[in-house]
Amino acid sequence: MPRSKTQQQRKSRVQPAHAPRVSWSGMLRFGLVAFPVQAYSTAAPEGARIAFHQLHRECHSRIRYIKQCPIHGPVTKDEIVSGYEYSKGQYVEIEPSELDELRTDRERALTIDNFIDPDELDPLYLDGRSYYLTPDGTDAGEPYGVFLQALTRKKRYGIGQFVMSGREQVVLVRPYESVLTMEILRYASEVREPANLVGALPAIRSLDKKLRLAEQVIEQWVDDQFDFADYVDHYQNKVRELIEAKVEGKELVTPEAEDEPEVVNLMEALRRSVHRHGTKRSGSRRAAKPKRATTARHRAKGRKAS
Repeated sequence: MPRSKTQQQRKSRVQPAHAPRVSWSGMLRFGLVAFPVQAYSTAAPEGARIAFHQLHRECHSRIRYIKQCPIHGPVTKDEIVSGYEYSKGQYVEIEPSELDELRTDRERALTIDNFIDPDELDPLYLDGRSYYLTPDGTDAGEPYGVFLQALTRKKRYGIGQFVMSGREQVVLVRPYESVLTMEILRYASEVREPANLVGALPAIRSLDKKLRLAEQVIEQWVDDQFDFADYVDHYQNKVRELIEAKVEGKELVTPEAEDEPEVVNLMEALRRSVHRHGTKRSGSRRAAKPKRATTARHRAKGRKAS
């Protein structure tokens, strides 16, 4: 049976799989040990978010952003240099080679100079960029494996610095399964202090009923079989369905929104939360059974049997 035009178009939109691109390569150092590594982004291309282009509503042509000089008009990439504005309208030009000469051998390498307990660094300092570190060459396999195993056995993470993307980065290096990962961190000076964002909170007594109910909600929704893979991007899937429907000239039927029960006050919201722990959670998340209620039920059965 011959393929339809839509099927052929859809097939042409599928891009062939490419080998992952090396984001950085260099030496990893700890103590007097050094070995070459390569860094690959942990983000999977097939999991990338759907991106939209800006179009001209009238003719549907794609909007382009052209780099241009206000005096000479559009310029090519090789005509552009980096400059720092030291005074209004006054710039000093900096060549990439000049920046490269500022780096010492230590800064060119990923140097681990501190080891911490995994709980010592708050996730607040993670900036969202993470990479897999792999040995670069056969000779790097042994020191890489020794370092990975040592971190795993001692349950420690490494903290270090190196230069990437034109600036000195502070990073966290940790074992993950059978590989080293590198998480880019924010410097302490880059993290906003929360003190001025939250005003004075009301005092909550340890025996407050609202506090006890909130604790009960948390306890009941603990999942002993938690699997992060259960969380999927439902909205992304809906956007993809919408795009496919539009490409094929179909109309996508949107489901009716579920009505949330009206909650009058905090106490009522907490009580209802306790009673609805067995209902289906949002998305693909399965409902966790309350541990305390299950334990009590089993104990009651045990007493009856005896």
